[in-house]
Amino acid sequence: MSTSRDQLCCANCGSDQVYSQGSITRTFRTVPIGAKPVQIQFAVPRVFCFACQNTRQVKLRFAAPRKSYTRSFERYALDLSRHMTIKAVAEHLQVSWDTIKEIQATSLQRRFGTPKLGKLKQIAIDEIAIGKGHRYFTVVLDLISGAVVFVGDGKGVEALEPFWKRLRASRAKLKAVATDMGKAYIKAVRDNLPHAVHVFDHFHVVKLFNDKLSALRRELYNQAQSDSDRKLLKGTRWLLLKNPENLDVKRNEEQRLRDALKLNEPLSIAYYLKEDLRQIWSQGTRSVDHVIDV
Repeated sequence: MSTSRDQLCCANCGSDQVYSQGSITRTFRTVPIGAKPVQIQFAVPRVFCFACQNTRQVKLRFAAPRKSYTRSFERYALDLSRHMTIKAVAEHLQVSWDTIKEIQATSLQRRFGTPKLGKLKQIAIDEIAIGKGHRYFTVVLDLISGAVVFVGDGKGVEALEPFWKRLRASRAKLKAVATDMGKAYIKAVRDNLPHAVHVFDHFHVVKLFNDKLSALRRELYNQAQSDSDRKLLKGTRWLLLKNPENLDVKRNEEQRLRDALKLNEPLSIAYYLKEDLRQIWSQGTRSVDHVIDV
């Protein structure tokens, strides 16, 4: 496993303008023999790079930089991970849980760290809150594969700027993009994908109508002329918002909803309009024929 002096180069910049600085002995875990763990020791050459002005260990073909295990050990651990838990793999290989977790995380980063955007057809954009500190991430999702293709730090159009740059460079042919109804997102899609089909997602459209339905119920309750009418409307907010198939028969929710709808025609109309709106997403999908080059 020795490395000839004329093959030495800097691990950082790749320059061969280096000066040998001896070696350092390192120990690496490798694939076990049977149930017995195996370690190898190797004298890793150290060089001084005249370009970087630093002394570094040279790169090794059989092990990744700053890792205490070989590439073959890494591949073996990943193969086991397809059939076993992290804890079971760690116990079998007699290493720490953190080592197997690190191997898996490195593999995921290598495979999915920078997703290619060239084949994107349909995307969704939304923001999520992380923890209790009101920290937000803006997420772009491939609606066909379900893969997350971009995560921006923060929320709003500013967080999407790196994504638009990468998307233009990829020359992707996008057919459609789904977002919420925020004015910032509407403008961002109009500016960057002016000819793509812009779809408002199901959740936000239905939520907007549900808010209006709740406001109508509250107004009707306040205008009710008798205590019996108020009693019928009281506590019906969630019954109005529930899907009919989710109403609890044991709690008499179906009958309570029917009684409330019979009481007031405007409330009844609004409720059935909500159900008609919900049915839109169960209808057949029309194909989108035109595409837009970005």
